[in-house]
Amino acid sequence: MRKIATLAVEARDRAGKGSARAARRAGRVPAVIYGNKEAAEVVSVEEKFLDRELATGKFLSTVFDLTIGGRVERVLPRDVQFHPVTDRALHVDFMRIAKDGLITVEVPVVCVDQVASPGIKKGGVLNIVRHVVELKAPADAVPEQLTVSLAGLEIGDSVHISKVTLPEGVKPTIAYRDFTVVTIAPPTGGPEAPAAAEAAPAKKGKK
Repeated sequence: MRKIATLAVEARDRAGKGSARAARRAGRVPAVIYGNKEAAEVVSVEEKFLDRELATGKFLSTVFDLTIGGRVERVLPRDVQFHPVTDRALHVDFMRIAKDGLITVEVPVVCVDQVASPGIKKGGVLNIVRHVVELKAPADAVPEQLTVSLAGLEIGDSVHISKVTLPEGVKPTIAYRDFTVVTIAPPTGGPEAPAAAEAAPAKKGKK
């Protein structure tokens, strides 16, 4: 499970462009906390810390406990605005998370056991159909990643979401079909390519 990160933020005395500019001059990024039927609150985040979090590529799927003075707000980042030229972060939106509430997040897919896949050994190509999967999960049970084992997979085999182990209480937002996550495709121009092409129409719509 992904640990809930702690982030110290500072309250801003007012909203508006003047307050935002002052925060940026001080090396901070303006932000707003909203949701959970409470009034919006304007704060600022240390720019260096935010840059480190953004560099992980997981910022928008990471749950944070924001410390504001002596209290804590559990939030999920929902949007980051960037400067169109410098790519500097200009503003962050944080959404409050209700206690015991479910959140919707995109979690990356990671494939393992490539050396144990007979299909890959024969020259098959790993095709990751979904690099991320959107999940509904409790705030304290968001997985770091979805691990897909390729052990035993032959050319033409696929792994559907029903075969991926999810933590308790975590479900894909697409619940009406057993969608494909990864496949082992034939090598380009290989002897199995024509057979795979013939089989493709029969499989269409079952992903």
